[in-house]
Amino acid sequence: QAQLVESGGGSVRPGGSLRLSCAASGNMFDIFGIWNMAWYRQTPGTQREVAASISSGGTINYADSVKGRFTISRDIRKKMLFLQMDNLKPEDTAVYYCVAKRPSESDIWGQGTQVIVSS
Repeated sequence: QAQLVESGGGSVRPGGSLRLSCAASGNMFDIFGIWNMAWYRQTPGTQREVAASISSGGTINYADSVKGRFTISRDIRKKMLFLQMDNLKPEDTAVYYCVAKRPSESDIWGQGTQVIVSS
């Protein structure tokens, strides 16, 4: 069974940093590198939005709101996805989800990790 488990969330002051991690497990992730991966985020009462994504081929995209502050990366051998978040702002407060996508498969979501940015 495929599973994504996020970690690294927490509470920080504005201007601080956090690094989120996502560990993939299960036989569907035997070849992790074929998956398109993304970090979504959601605040109460809003739709989930893509904060950052990395395709199977390594193409990276960021939401305009996080460009220059967030960095997405992956370790294919370890089946891990990361999101380095620097210069955090209160509006970055959200639950962050790790998501795996492939055209021939249903999306796979992690359980989410809470990020709170507050003074």
